[in-house]
Amino acid sequence: MTYETLIWNQDGGVGRLTLNRPDSLNAWTPQLGAELKQVVEGEAADPSVRVVLITGAGRGFSSGADLKTGFEPHPDDGRPDVRKELHELYHPIISAIRLLEKPVVAAVNGPAVGIGASLAFACDLLLAGESAYFGLAFVNIGLMPDGGSTFLVPAAVGKARAFQMALLGERVSAAQALDWGLVNYVYPDAELMGEADALVKKLAGGPTRSYAASKRALNNVLYPKMQEQLDLEADLQHEMARTDDFLEGVSAFVEKREARFAGR
Repeated sequence: MTYETLIWNQDGGVGRLTLNRPDSLNAWTPQLGAELKQVVEGEAADPSVRVVLITGAGRGFSSGADLKTGFEPHPDDGRPDVRKELHELYHPIISAIRLLEKPVVAAVNGPAVGIGASLAFACDLLLAGESAYFGLAFVNIGLMPDGGSTFLVPAAVGKARAFQMALLGERVSAAQALDWGLVNYVYPDAELMGEADALVKKLAGGPTRSYAASKRALNNVLYPKMQEQLDLEADLQHEMARTDDFLEGVSAFVEKREARFAGR
């Protein structure tokens, strides 16, 4: 199929998925979410695909949700229907990546922020270019981490750093991410895709069922309550989208000014 917001192609056992909204640093829209969900649950799950590589077109991996496109209003109060969006689009993508019976590799080529960071962290192996950075920037607009980051990040970095990322929303450089255990490898930007291609070709020729069994066992010990936690994130994020601080955070972001949060 031909998609408008991403590119999917398969070469032998390697499936390559490229987020393709480079003018917005591959920010997520409902259309991107729907197309990504279709690929991850469809083409990428085909047995002929033995490894999946996810990256972003242009200068970034993904800058997170595209706040300028707005949110679908909930029929009861007109506030953003975040629970529906997370349940129907974003969280099924994270679950599908974790449950794919094959390795999923992320090549992070620039910013991976918000749900963009969550997507990267959901992958099995992460490669980053030297200029890449990560951030759970949800707090900057009065939200909390979603996309599975509340279980993916603590499993990788531990309690202190997970709270630091969630509460402060600071950028984590590629070098720092490597030191913290968020990524597996960091390469010069010009070498990133070459190294990623070499890795996925190696994995495509490896023992796919062995990889799948290892992934299933590691999921069981690292993320035993994955679906429960995704549901909790959706509920809490829905609450946050009803706060005055969220409305102020989005307004400040769009107007390119510092947010004035009131704590309510």
